[in-house]
Amino acid sequence: MSSRIRMFLPQAVFINGKERLRACAGALFGILLTGLVTRLVLGPSASIPLLIAPMGASAVLLFAVPSSPLAQPWSVIGGNSIAALVGVAVASWIPDPLWAAAVAASLAIAAMLACRCLHPPGGAIALTAVLGGPAIKALGFGFVLMPVALNSLLMLLLALFFNNATGRRYPHVLQAEHANIHHTDDAPPIDRVGFTPEDLDAVLKQYNQVLDISRDDLEDLFLQTERHAFRRRLGEITCANIMSRDVVTVEFGTTLEEAWNLLRWHNIKALPVVNRAHRVIGIVTLVDFMKHANPDRFGSVNDRLRYLVRRDGETHSDKPDVVGQIMSKGVMTTSVDTHIVELVPVFSDKGKHHMPVVDAEGRLAGMLTQSDMIAALYRGQLLDSSTLPPLSSK
Repeated sequence: MSSRIRMFLPQAVFINGKERLRACAGALFGILLTGLVTRLVLGPSASIPLLIAPMGASAVLLFAVPSSPLAQPWSVIGGNSIAALVGVAVASWIPDPLWAAAVAASLAIAAMLACRCLHPPGGAIALTAVLGGPAIKALGFGFVLMPVALNSLLMLLLALFFNNATGRRYPHVLQAEHANIHHTDDAPPIDRVGFTPEDLDAVLKQYNQVLDISRDDLEDLFLQTERHAFRRRLGEITCANIMSRDVVTVEFGTTLEEAWNLLRWHNIKALPVVNRAHRVIGIVTLVDFMKHANPDRFGSVNDRLRYLVRRDGETHSDKPDVVGQIMSKGVMTTSVDTHIVELVPVFSDKGKHHMPVVDAEGRLAGMLTQSDMIAALYRGQLLDSSTLPPLSSK
């Protein structure tokens, strides 16, 4: 009996007090300003309702669960407007309010699903069009524009501002497909083990129910869960534990010849470019040298590289002479406290071979390479395996 009772108990909500306050403040902000602006547009003596009750449900979605597929812009505008259109049409066709209400709600769901704009408050709007009384009936199809479309648009614009201003990305943009930077038929490395996007699509098709979470968010949660479990098994291995600390660096004004000689002498493929405060402003790699070794010049690659790094002594030469002229800017960095598991997708799928590591003040503290990552994961896996119980001989 206790298990059956638990079926009806609410599940825990895994958000903190700050997020709860943010959602409540958003609803207050959205509903109040939507009503005030609607009054300003329609005038204080307007016979049209300034706010319709389903906007309260839209506010719950827009401010409490802005990542929901049901709360995205097309769902709000399209769902509410289409449901209002259906409700007004059904009310004019079916005189019995009870039958009209049931048919309006049913057809509104069908229309929203067909138009890919399912929005739960749309069902309430369809009922409002049927049961809203003489004032709503007198509006006819004008009810779709005023107040439904107006309220929906205002609420959406306020949600765009409020959510982004308070640290919640909205609209909740779909993630990019798993890119293959090598343009081959092979799956990206991260998809060659564990579950694949195709596996998830197959399970969702088999599940055959509408989920209040986007497919991409669901995949991201699964991947983060995998990383969390691996991190728990691997232990707290951070970038500070495995990075190279004696980092060879250059500055913006370092000559290409000097930087090239450093790469060759230390047998490395990248040099962080730092300013006087030892903060990373770029990175120069072997690839950067190859890109700027003019392919239009005659001679071998070595000849072109020698020409690139040799200073010609001219003051107005078009040929780059210092590192700052060929370095890659906007370089991705990580912090000393980042767990190495978080960087696996970066190194495996995003084509990164080396990454500067910075301290809490943003100064360069070390350098992390693919080799460091492989060694750390290998040693960590060995340590993890040593703690496993032996296989049974039976």
